[in-house]
Amino acid sequence: MTSIAAVRKLLGDAISESIPGAPDADLTVAPATVEDLAAVLRVASEHRLPVLVWGAGTHQGYGGRIVDPAIVVSTARFGDIDWHPDDLTVTVGAGVTVGNLEATLAERNQTAVLPEDAEGATVGGVLAAGLSGWRRLRYGPTRDRVLGVTIVTGDGRVVRAGGVTVKNVAGYDLSRLIVGSLGRLGVIVEATLKLWPVPRAALTVTDVDADQAHEAAYRPLGIVETEQDTRVILGGAPGEVEAEAALLGGSPEPGPRWPGPLTEPIRMTVRVPARHLRAAVDMLPPGSQYRAAIGVGELRYASRTFDHDGAALVREWAESVGGGLTVISAPGDVYQRFDPWGSPPRSLPIQRRLVDRFDPAGVCNPGRLPGGL
Repeated sequence: MTSIAAVRKLLGDAISESIPGAPDADLTVAPATVEDLAAVLRVASEHRLPVLVWGAGTHQGYGGRIVDPAIVVSTARFGDIDWHPDDLTVTVGAGVTVGNLEATLAERNQTAVLPEDAEGATVGGVLAAGLSGWRRLRYGPTRDRVLGVTIVTGDGRVVRAGGVTVKNVAGYDLSRLIVGSLGRLGVIVEATLKLWPVPRAALTVTDVDADQAHEAAYRPLGIVETEQDTRVILGGAPGEVEAEAALLGGSPEPGPRWPGPLTEPIRMTVRVPARHLRAAVDMLPPGSQYRAAIGVGELRYASRTFDHDGAALVREWAESVGGGLTVISAPGDVYQRFDPWGSPPRSLPIQRRLVDRFDPAGVCNPGRLPGGL
């Protein structure tokens, strides 16, 4: 009996139809319980079958090395939402989309402060990719709001970390380790998130200088510069935001008007210390499509064609000031010619030891991390 035949026999009801957008694989599975998922990964580990974890598929290009899977594991059936609005916490299944979660929380004027342009992405995918939205300027990164996680490791162990209280960690914060691990340590099943009230009023001010607005504005929700305009999004009590908008000048409009996602096919992210962000913007080719998070130090930019020398120059400069450039979406030939991560981090040996502990057989999203880890 071949290993795939043995897996098919063992997995039974977990086997699913193919998933739109997912790559071809010998098996596609959509476990309904943590125990089913653990069984899938134990079998994959035993037979050393590479596994691709699939949420909504919106961030599969992040880091560039697409897994050639024997098994695709879908998180679609992890769809529960256990919301405690009075405690400002929610425990949410990894397969719930950001849009559905935020729509639910809006019923009580609360938010999980997940990325504003990722409505179709799953919560598990956003956490695995370590993504934050434009409101990071006020609320900090997503990982700071993860109170607890449940994951299944590459060899099928169920690991629970953290809990439902805001301060509950006495030792190493495993939840922070999982956020941004790109599924390499295991599959996120659910997460408990800290929530925030939605501000009573919000205004978007345009026709202002981004850097001057950052100096003048008091705790804005976010300041985003694009190739078309700068948007200062203010949130708070009505009188407060109106007074601050008047101080900034420019053109105020009701509500938060966040910029849409980049649309060109080749997309990259530059992260540098916030004081260097203006220099990063100035290095972009004329006419580039971009989104710069002022005060945060993140620049997302996109193009229709790939400029290898230009990207290499930006990466070399970014690394020289303590940052980096990551390819987040591109055709396969770009990844073959240009490393999606850049120089491996000095912590690579530590990361390798961690992966060996969580996924000894190396089957879960192999090769997705820097250095081909």
